[in-house]
Parts: sequence; C-alpha cells; structure tokens
Amino acid sequence: MTVPRRSQLNNLKYLTSNAQSCFDAAIKNTRLTEASQFYSSLIQQCLHTRSLLDVGIVQTHMIKSGYIHLHIGNKLIDASLKCGSISYARKLFDELPNRHIVMWNSMISSYISHKKSKEGIGLYERMVLDGVYPDEYTFSCVFKAFSNLGLINEGRRAHGLSVVLGLEVSNVFVSSALVDMYAKFGRMKDARLVSNRVVDKDVVLFTALIVGYSQQGDDGEALEVFGNMINQGIKANEYTFASILITCGNLEDLTNGKLVHGLVIKSGYEPAVASQTSLLTMYARCGLIDDSLRIFKRFPNPNHVTWTSLIVGLVRNGREELALTKFRKMICKSIVPNSFTLSSALQACSNLAMIDEGKQIHAMVTKFGLDRDVYAGAALVNMYGKCGSTEMARSVFDALIDIDVVSMNSMIYSYAQNGFGHEALQLFNSMKELGLEPNEVTILSVLLACNNSGLVHKGCQIFATITNNQTIELTRDHYACMVDLLGRSGRLEEAEALVKQVRNPDVVLWRTLLSACKLHGEVEMAERAVNKVLELAPGDEGSHILLTNVYASTGNWSQVIGIKSTMRDLKFKKNPAMSWVDVDREVHTFMAGDLSHPRSREINETLEKLIEKVKLLGYVPDTRFVLQDLDEELKKRSLYYHSEKLAISFALLMSSNKNTIIRIFKNLRVCGDCHSWIKFVSKVSGREIIARDAKRFHHFKDGLCSCGDYW
Repeated sequence: MTVPRRSQLNNLKYLTSNAQSCFDAAIKNTRLTEASQFYSSLIQQCLHTRSLLDVGIVQTHMIKSGYIHLHIGNKLIDASLKCGSISYARKLFDELPNRHIVMWNSMISSYISHKKSKEGIGLYERMVLDGVYPDEYTFSCVFKAFSNLGLINEGRRAHGLSVVLGLEVSNVFVSSALVDMYAKFGRMKDARLVSNRVVDKDVVLFTALIVGYSQQGDDGEALEVFGNMINQGIKANEYTFASILITCGNLEDLTNGKLVHGLVIKSGYEPAVASQTSLLTMYARCGLIDDSLRIFKRFPNPNHVTWTSLIVGLVRNGREELALTKFRKMICKSIVPNSFTLSSALQACSNLAMIDEGKQIHAMVTKFGLDRDVYAGAALVNMYGKCGSTEMARSVFDALIDIDVVSMNSMIYSYAQNGFGHEALQLFNSMKELGLEPNEVTILSVLLACNNSGLVHKGCQIFATITNNQTIELTRDHYACMVDLLGRSGRLEEAEALVKQVRNPDVVLWRTLLSACKLHGEVEMAERAVNKVLELAPGDEGSHILLTNVYASTGNWSQVIGIKSTMRDLKFKKNPAMSWVDVDREVHTFMAGDLSHPRSREINETLEKLIEKVKLLGYVPDTRFVLQDLDEELKKRSLYYHSEKLAISFALLMSSNKNTIIRIFKNLRVCGDCHSWIKFVSKVSGREIIARDAKRFHHFKDGLCSCGDYW
C-alpha cells in the first residue's frame, strides 16, 4: 500500500474522520521506513509554514498511532524550536523516553542563544548525570554559557571533563570555545595555556586569543599573537582583522595599522562592515580623523555602530562641532543611538560647554529610556558639571538607580570644577556607606576639589592617608595637584620638596611649581623650576612665558626683554587670551582690545557704562595684572579691554532678561582684575555670571564668587 501524501490530505487538521481512518490504515500496512519518511515530510511542511499548531497535530497523531521513533522525535523538537517555542520543545524533550545527544545539544544551544544560559547549564548538568557524554558541540555551547554568567569554577569543571573525553586539544572547536571562555573571565594565562596545547590551530582560536588580550588591555600581546598567526600561514578572517585594527588603534600604532590595512585589502575584506568600522576607529585613534571621514563616506548605509565610532573619533580628535553635526544627521536618518552614542555626543557638548545642545540630548536620553543607564547618566552629570550647572548634575545623579564609581567620580569632579569643595568631600565620605571603593580618579577629583576651594589642610590629610595606606597608586597627576594646592596657598618650600620626592619629576610638575612662583613673585625658585623644565624640554615655550610673567610681576623689565628676545630667536608664539560666549546658539569670540566684531561700537559703549557703574561701587583697576612696562593710565586702559570684559558686555547687550544666566569661557585663567570687575558687574546688573577658565568655574552672583576669591 502506498502511503498517502500531504497533498492528498490537504491539511493536517483533516487527520480526523475519513481521512484519519485512511491514514491509520496506511500506517498499519506500511513499513517503518515509509512511515518515517511520511512523518519527516509532514514535519518539513510544518517548518515551511512555521506553524507550531501543525507540529502539535503531528505529534498527537504519532502518539495515537504508537509511532515514536528517536529520529522523528528529534525532528519534532527541532521543528518546535524553529517555530519559536522553547517551552513546547522542552515539553516534547521531557516526554521522549530516549534522547539522542543531538536532542540534548539542540535544547542546550537554544537556551543559550535565547539568553537563557542558566537553563542551558541546568540541562547540561542533567545530561551528564544521565550518563550522556557531551560532545564538541555541547562543550562549545556551555563554555559560552559559563562565561555569560561568570561561573568560573563550573567552567573549569567542564574543562576538566573535556580533557577526560579527549576533546580539549584534539578538537579545535572545543579549544577555541575554551580560549574564549577564559579570555572573558580575564584569565589570559589559562587561555594561552589551552592555545599552546593545540597542535592544529585555526583562525577562530587565534581570533579568540587576540580579542581576549585586546579586551584585557594587553594590546601588545594581541599584536604578537596576530604576527604568530600570519607567520604560521593562517589567513585572517573579517573578525580577526576587525579586532587587530582596534588593537593598533589602542596602541596608536599607525605603522602596524597601515600594514594590517594592506592585508585587509589584499584579502578582499575591505568592503566588509566590521573591517570598515575598525579601520575608521583605528585611524581616528591614531589622530588621522580625516582618513576616518573618508572611510565613513564609503558606507552606503552605516549602522549605529559605525555612526558611533565616527562620533567618538571626532570628539577624541577635538572636532566636537562636526561630531554634533554628524550626530544630528544620524538622528535625521532614523538611526537609533545607544548609550555610547549619546555619551559621546554629551562629551562633545561638555567640551564646547554647549548646555542648550546638551539639554536637547538629555531629552533624547529620556526618550530612548536611557536616563537610568550608568554610562549615559555619568555623561549627563559630566556635561552639566562642565557647563557650570551643578544643580542639574546633582539632579541627574540622584535619579540614577545604580550608582557606580564612574558616576560618583563624575559628580565629585563636577563639584570640584565648580569650587564646591565641601559638597565634593561630603559625597566622597558617603562612598563607604554605598559600598563603593574610591579609585585613582576619585582621589584626583577630591584633591582638585580641595585645591579649588582652598581646603589645604583637608587636601594634605587625604593625600597623606592615601600615601601611608598605599591602597591606591598615586600618579604624577596626584602629585601635580598637591604641588598646586601647596604652592597657591603660599607653602612653596613644601611644594618644591614634594616635587623632589617624585622619582624623575616631569615637565608638568616643575611647570606647576613655576605657576605658583608666578602667583607669589618668588623669583629664585621660579628660576630653578625653569632650569629643570628646560633640561627636560629645551623647547618648552610655556615655561619661558611663565618666567617672563614672574619677572614682569616684580618689575624686572630688563629680564623680561631678555627672555622675549630669546623667544623671538626660538620663534616661539604666545597663544593670545580669548573669551567666547554663546548667544542664540552662535559662538562669539573676543580677544583683548578686539574691534573686529560687527557690533564693537555698541559693545564698547556698554563696557564704558559698566566701568562707570562699578567704579561707583568701589571697583579700582588692579594694574599689578598688566605685565607690560606702561605708565599707570595706559595700564588701566589696557585692563578695561580684556577679552572677558568684552564678552560679558556683549552678552549683556544682547540679553535684557535678568533670569538668563550669562556663561562665558576663557582659554586661560581669569586675571585678578577681571575677577574683581565681574563680581561688581554681577551686582550692578543683577545677573548671575558663570565664567569657565582653563582651570575651573567661577559662579558670580550679587557681588560674590563661588571660589571665595581663592583661585
């Protein structure tokens, strides 16, 4: 008798009444082989229609007919999984009296691929208890599950079983999965040991090792492994190239990066998205952002990873305005940003101090449900802090559900930059209660907070505690902050002694001491510091400028003329002081005595009126800050036209709303005379003025500054 086909039955639902009888008769009179073929055909059609209902009907009929075969049982489970129901597949699996290794593997891999690693591992353990030996496919799946859940001891036990079964080094599939597992655990020594025992290594194993080293920050080792792979004649694939290009970028190794780029082209992988994105990232990290932009233009439809890589690269290379332009284009193309994209865009706003743009991105963070995300949250705190809005920074910080050391550091640094030392210390002291361990960034931020608030004793106390406990390794940045703290408070001898404590003090430390000498007019120590700087960096123009200012502040004009002559011979150029202000989303830049602005006449009129008003309140031009050999009246006139005064006058000219905060920015430190003048202006205008200079923020309100005249 010929077994009826699916076309004769039209639909599995007709396996009732007459059709059911016909089918039963067919099954009774047919051989098992034909029955198996028939059921296989029906299951195949279930897969074609992706109908779980039809799978259930076939299973029901198999049970009624008494036809339960291992081979067909596996096909039913596979069909259930492909129809998207792990739960139904598990029900079928549990009902089968005998289970082949293929069934176990199908269920385990499905659990793990659907991010149910715990259930996958549970089934693996039951499989072992049932006396079913895992094969290479089982191990490759469960090693991934162990790394997903961070179960290192369980992973080691499974590794031991793979050794007993002879699969650890004889099967490259298993060994690659082992290398990947240990790499994700951060156990690169174990990963390398497994790799070394494998005789016939393949590209998958090498790539797992390269990725592991790169993710652990050991990019030198990753590059060495890649070299070994090439020397052994093993051809890299798309993912190998993508990983090693990132490694070259991390090392800022342009030479090897270009060599790898050549191999990518030769191997035909350049058009691949992963390779293109990694090339873009590598060139950006090596400082060749224009090459990154050229690569980006080749993408017909860049995805969110590629857009993010470009935006990160632009911010890294100081091209923040272009980064924000690209970010807007990405949004216009309906590409949904992730937390890393938004964090990078916020970083661009931070660097440019564009708070209005930052607020718009904050709205996007909320819209995409990322306002509680750790990365986006820390970026928002950082952005508001660097734009001088500590209240908004704290509001975002307090709304975070999971506060980690990164977000904590961002908030402490925001307070530090804005001169709120006591608030920063209060937050620092709360870390222990929250179960957070401070790291080197935390300590640096706290020391900066003490520095900007004049909390000298507290800063010295924290520094001594960290030095004595040796819980955190102090860097040159920590020492530079302490030298600045001591130097600015007038404790110059202690500052110099601290510099000498550092093994091989660098240019930054000596220049920090030199800045303190300038502040206090300490000529002899300044000369010693300059000599040390020039020993380390003979062409350092910053130290020459600082020493010139030291001599000028003490009226030693002959020395000033001598150093300026030397600077001309060396073709040094002093960066001019500049201030800028954002009005109606347009940045206006000013330099001292600048008359180039289209509205310079109105700006000068506003400035003259302000000067007359603040003089009535007691403002007296402090000519000590004029580092030129001029008569007293000319010194006063030169002070009137400093860049920050012009920027504030323009902002007041353009905005009459007293509730609007004026925000100005300067590339150098605000001079003492301008600081005094802005305090008076905040009082006569009734406006809050926030000035961000090269070192910190000053919040001026009602004739007072947040720094307490200590900066």
